[in-house]
Amino acid sequence: MASATAICRTLWGLWCATLLVLCLVCGGRDALAAGEAAPPRLRLFGTVEFKGAITQLPKWTGVLDRMGAWKGFFEDPSMAAIPARQSWQTLKGEIATAAPMERVKAVNKFFNQWPYRLDQANYGQSDYWATPPEFMKKSGDCEDYSIAKFYALKELGFTGDDMRVVALKDTIRNIGHAVLVVYLDGDAYVLDNQTVMVLSHEKYKHYLPQYSVNEKFRWMHVPPTKNTTYTKTKK
Repeated sequence: MASATAICRTLWGLWCATLLVLCLVCGGRDALAAGEAAPPRLRLFGTVEFKGAITQLPKWTGVLDRMGAWKGFFEDPSMAAIPARQSWQTLKGEIATAAPMERVKAVNKFFNQWPYRLDQANYGQSDYWATPPEFMKKSGDCEDYSIAKFYALKELGFTGDDMRVVALKDTIRNIGHAVLVVYLDGDAYVLDNQTVMVLSHEKYKHYLPQYSVNEKFRWMHVPPTKNTTYTKTKK
């Protein structure tokens, strides 16, 4: 766990650096305030969001580029020998017509079976964002689980607009982390590799998002200040 914690702290530093670069590109906080805000349906983890083009995020855009020809899990011949092929096909058949939340829970549980592996062990790098085929072959770390679940849910009828990969800070452990968030029924649900439970973002008081992405946009996240009105979403 010591090495995993060290790597996560390194990732957190890289995410912070990315955040700083994006803020500088946008011209600082005043420029962010003038930017296009996310729809007021909710504030993810209680933050104020600012929507923009995907810039300065080469690891994520690299995944998008490599997934350009993606047709679904195990559709590529190179995936034929992966042991999980049959179990994924079976799961798809079982949940294809299930309620959306049941599909979300099933995908979270399925991919959380993979063991956590550091990027350094898999790729000789401190921070590498893997595609789902790479994850299925080698497993991965927090953002790799999130990306695999993102594309799995697309295969099960969700759209990229329904989901975001969120880079955040776990303020209890003081490390960087990543989760997948799915917007469903007026709420945002968290798919976390640390638990099979799928809970509302409002349950995670110790998660502080830095940025989130889907295939089209990125969102900057700014914690509420004394001058920002934030109230919990009413159910």
